[in-house]
Amino acid sequence: MSDIAVLTLAYSATAVRAAEQPLLEAGEPLMARAAAATDASVRGLLEASVDPAGPILVLAGSGNNGGDALFAAASLAASGVRVDLLLTSDRAHSEGLGAARRAGTRCVGLDEVRGGASGYRVIVDGILGIGTSATPALRGIARAAVEALIPAVRSGAADRPRVVAVDLPSGLHPDDGTADDAVLPADVTVTFGALKAGLVRGRGPEVAGDIRLVDLGLGPALARVRPELETSVPVRSVP
Repeated sequence: MSDIAVLTLAYSATAVRAAEQPLLEAGEPLMARAAAATDASVRGLLEASVDPAGPILVLAGSGNNGGDALFAAASLAASGVRVDLLLTSDRAHSEGLGAARRAGTRCVGLDEVRGGASGYRVIVDGILGIGTSATPALRGIARAAVEALIPAVRSGAADRPRVVAVDLPSGLHPDDGTADDAVLPADVTVTFGALKAGLVRGRGPEVAGDIRLVDLGLGPALARVRPELETSVPVRSVP
């Protein structure tokens, strides 16, 4: 992992999705790479915490973002980390959920999250990704969970929960960085394929934390589109 000291290009969600599509159609294991990078970031925070075995909380929404989080949860649980899982949608990624359950994750409800928020060592935010750029504001159980967790995350306590955002903090617009108050501020955002413009615009710098960019091989496709902007915001590249 290396710090990038030069200007970094940031792209729209539409451009990133278009660049990913040919790789997905070719069977490239993009979700496996995303889950592995998420796993590594969680482990790094756990190793620096008071209890490297957790517990951690994984917030998993629908679609690929939730799938990334669920496969990371499975890997972490299989290695002995105590993993609680809160599903924020009834359309969870089926393969990821199956893997997480087989690995021994524990499904919890909103009341348990409210009562035990400060006890988690790490929270993984895998609720929403770049597929929801039109209406990124959180609703329902997702919003309630984030609102319940924010006080613990912002407490300032030495042992407060650390947050890893999967691709971008849920509720943050991936293009313009707008967001309301229901956004879980991340310590680390693991973003995939390309830097999303919303991470460095608007409220992005406030809530993204340490940005880690995972290379998915999108460079050739992105070279043919116009980036949203260039930025000097520090970004770490992850192979």
